[in-house]
Amino acid sequence: MSLPRTEREPVTPPYEPFMVPVKMVSMTRSTSVIGRDRGLQARMLMTMFLLGALYVAFMGVLFAAGAGAVTIVALAGGMLALQYFASDKIALASMGAREASPKEAPELHQIVERLCLQADLPKPRIAMVQSTMPNAFALGRSPKHATVCATSAIVELLSPSELEGVIAHELTHVANRDVAIMTLASFFASLAAMIMQFGFFFGGGGDDDENAGFFLMIVAAMATYVISFVLMQALSRYREFAADRGAAVLTGRPSALASALLKISQGMERVPTRDLRHAEMNAFYIFPAKAKRSMFNIFSTHPPIEQRIARLERMESELQGTAGSMLPAAA
Repeated sequence: MSLPRTEREPVTPPYEPFMVPVKMVSMTRSTSVIGRDRGLQARMLMTMFLLGALYVAFMGVLFAAGAGAVTIVALAGGMLALQYFASDKIALASMGAREASPKEAPELHQIVERLCLQADLPKPRIAMVQSTMPNAFALGRSPKHATVCATSAIVELLSPSELEGVIAHELTHVANRDVAIMTLASFFASLAAMIMQFGFFFGGGGDDDENAGFFLMIVAAMATYVISFVLMQALSRYREFAADRGAAVLTGRPSALASALLKISQGMERVPTRDLRHAEMNAFYIFPAKAKRSMFNIFSTHPPIEQRIARLERMESELQGTAGSMLPAAA
């Protein structure tokens, strides 16, 4: 599956990273150069707390509406187990992704191995999708069960340094464990949506008390879905900023990731509509498949690309300034 690319940069020897400013790594652990993003951790904890409280309230409403407790608990437990342990495999299969060996994708494996060594991460599985959409994403419930997937188009489009920035972004998601949180968060929205569909198909039609209970269940499910969706989108936008920052620290080249994002954005505009069909994966992509400018940014999975590039450019200036200050003064 290794694909030729014109004007390739040499992959080896490894890139020489810039020196990282102290303030950018002040919160790093001794085992990783990426560091602990306390802002992201706080948001993940708050998201799960709010969703958990919402879920308990939702279950209470369902019980009050006359739904069977055993049925609801069994159904919710089964869905949660499936979502947590098998959602990555289902998503990869739905996209036609398959695991790529070092022989099939030598450049990807070299980049991942080098970055994992720097970040003190176990090497994830590497998968590729034959697609004209330039994109990449990471899935998995933990660093030991992670998969990093890239499309054939993104490997063709980007230079090695840009591709390294993209892979570092995805590995930061793995290190931050935000993929697992997003997977769990999506469970609540999925459960609410399923109950709404079930209620519309099979609910109602009884006496006044039954109809009142049915109406209450549908309203509660709709509220749960909307609130879960908004919380997920807010977390998704922040985690993209955190992954951009982690990639910049890991590679020492924020400008390479900024250049990659710009190329991906421009390349996405030329992708046939049929290849944008996996938009349900938007929250996990490095760049959304159907990005549109809108005043309603609360509903977007990613922050505007202009903001992401501006932050990376500021980090590049900091890195360049630090590197310059470390040079010996002229005699």
